[in-house]
Parts: sequence; C-alpha cells; structure tokens
Amino acid sequence: MAVDFKYIVVGRGLMGAAAARHLARQADGVAVIGPDEPEDRKAHEGVFASHYDEGRITRTIDPDRNWALLANRSISRYGEIARDSGIDFCREAGCVVVAPDGSDYLERTRKAAISLGVETSLLDEAGLKAAFPFFAFPDGGAGVFEAKGAGHISPRKLVKAQSLLAEKAGAAVIRDYVVSIGSEGGSAVVKTSGGQSYRAEKVLLAAGGFSIAENLLPRPVAMTVYARTVTLFEVSDADAARLAGMPSLIFKTPDIHIYLLPPIRYPDGKFYLKIGGDPDDLVLRDDAAMRAWFKTEGRDSVRRHLARIVEGLVPDMMPLSISTAACVVSQTESGYPMIGYTTSPEIAVLTGCAGTSAKSSDEIGRLGAELLLAGGISGQGYSTDFTPQFR
Repeated sequence: MAVDFKYIVVGRGLMGAAAARHLARQADGVAVIGPDEPEDRKAHEGVFASHYDEGRITRTIDPDRNWALLANRSISRYGEIARDSGIDFCREAGCVVVAPDGSDYLERTRKAAISLGVETSLLDEAGLKAAFPFFAFPDGGAGVFEAKGAGHISPRKLVKAQSLLAEKAGAAVIRDYVVSIGSEGGSAVVKTSGGQSYRAEKVLLAAGGFSIAENLLPRPVAMTVYARTVTLFEVSDADAARLAGMPSLIFKTPDIHIYLLPPIRYPDGKFYLKIGGDPDDLVLRDDAAMRAWFKTEGRDSVRRHLARIVEGLVPDMMPLSISTAACVVSQTESGYPMIGYTTSPEIAVLTGCAGTSAKSSDEIGRLGAELLLAGGISGQGYSTDFTPQFR
C-alpha cells in the first residue's frame, strides 16, 4: 500500500519538533504529530509534556563531555533558529556551576569545557562572593562560570520556533497524539486519538516520558520515568531588577543537587525565580500515572525542601508567593538519550534525556533525523553510540 508520508515523527516536544525541522530541511514527505499545550491541565485527558514552561538552563559546561557536546552544538544553532522563526527564546545570562572546592565534579566540568574550546572562569570562594553577591554559598565552595552562550531558554518558545520552521520547510504538523504504532507490509502504521491512521516508510518515536506507553513499540524501552516538582518564587519588579545580573546556577554538594534560574517573566506578566532538584524519587510506571501526575501541582515535601534551599542561597529575596508545578524526567540505563531502531526496521526511538535535554534538544533532534536519513549516527564525535535498550 502507498504511504502517506516518508517520515513521521511522533511527539512534538523539544526533541520531536527539532527532529521534524531537520528532516523537513532535507527530505519531502515529513509529518510531526503532537498536540498543542492544553489550556486546562486539570481537565485535559490527553498526553502532556514538560516543556510547558518559560525557564530551562542552557550551558555547555557539564562534567560529561558527551552532554557538553550535545549542548554546545545545539547552542551554536540558537541564533539561526531565532532569526528564521522570528521567535526569541534565549537569554544569555551566563551559568555558574558551584560545588566544593577541589571536587571531581568541578574538575570534570572544567576539562570538558576545555576540550570543546569553551571559555570559562574558575572562581574560588572569594571570587564567587565578589561576582555574585546575591548568592550566599556555604563556605568552601568554588565555581566554573560560563558567560557566553549560556543562560536560560524558554522551552515553550523553542518548541514553537521548531514547529514553525518544520512547517515552513514543508512538514505537516498534525495536532493530535498517537495511541499506537505498528508495522504492516513493510511500512509503519500510526493511529491517533482522533481516529486517524497514517502510513510511513519510517517512524521516529520522540514522546518523552510517554514513550513508555503501551502499543507504541514492539518492546518497551528500558527507561524509568520520575516525577519532578519545580518550585516558583514570585518576585517583585524591584527584586527582579536587583537580581538582573544573576546567572543560571547548578549547585552540587554531597547533600544537595539543584538548579536555579534567575527571575524570568512568565505569561502572566509576573517574574518568577525557579528551582528544581527533588531530594528523593517518585517513579511513574505507566502513562496513566503520568497523566494523573501532570494534573497535580507536584509534591509539598519537595516544595518545602526547595524553599529551605532558596532561603539559604538567596537570603535577601522576599517572595510575593510560592507555587509549584509537576514535570517528569526520563532516565536510561546509559545515562544518555536513546537514538536508534527497534526490532522493527520501520520504527526508531528518540527518547530518554535525564531531565537535561532542553538546551541540547536541537542536536538530539538532528541525530534522530540523521538516523532516519542515513540509517545510523556513527562518526558524530561522541564516545557513546546512543544505542536504545529495551525491556
């Protein structure tokens, strides 16, 4: 039977929209299937995504060179994406990674940056206090600071930009979600919640945490999805102005591992400082559990934990309100994204990004597109092959 499309990307989040853009620039017959953000989360019965937000850290600096390279290559294309879409999604506020002085975490972060030719500054305890007076770090800390090309992005706007550019390049954007993917007669068959059925030569599943849902793959991916609670501190316009020089922060000690973003203006017109870093894990074992989780405001215990950390790190800030939101992260056995084919030669996966992929999503999407176009992703400069694992 004739196919409707050559390639279908299932999932229109950060990686799926990026993959669709890269595919559509190089091939005809591309479609990407994924819904828009729901207007009312609590009443929504479909799938969700974690990009419904205005703040994600972007930076090259990372203790793992593969993640640093994924980010660096993505960041190098931010300007092109913003220019061609007309959507400004990035602010170069800088990013600082802070950990105990002499820690292996900082040393690996520094070495990865050097290997990629990324300019950073090393700051001792006194240097951190002088450069970032609004933070109150514990004694004995040090930092690696990346000023250029680092800061924060709006994942919501980045997905909008990628979707727009995919459509401009000729991709069909289908605002629905997929309930099953199968192989039939040498092609893939994709069925949506709206009752539509589409055939394609190849399908790329890029559904984030929802990639573990039933009926999408011949065998489920070996991936664990964790619930995460982010906490938002509403700050006054005066505090937002006072903290305007604040960089994005990653703070790691033996007891704490958090990220924090400076005040960002959200769609309601208010400024919010955002922090994430759950102290423990809550596993979501299927798509029903994920749907239920996304309809909540997250966990109160995490809110209290993160509020205590912010009170210590940014002691002079007086929040006008504190709120929380639910999202998820997907962990793979390798610690890297899974980019490869299933047991079906028509169905591939692009998923599992450890909650750190927003900044790197354009490069991860490019690798997914390369997989379909070339049949593999070898020779890309990474020390991992991103091979998927299945249960």
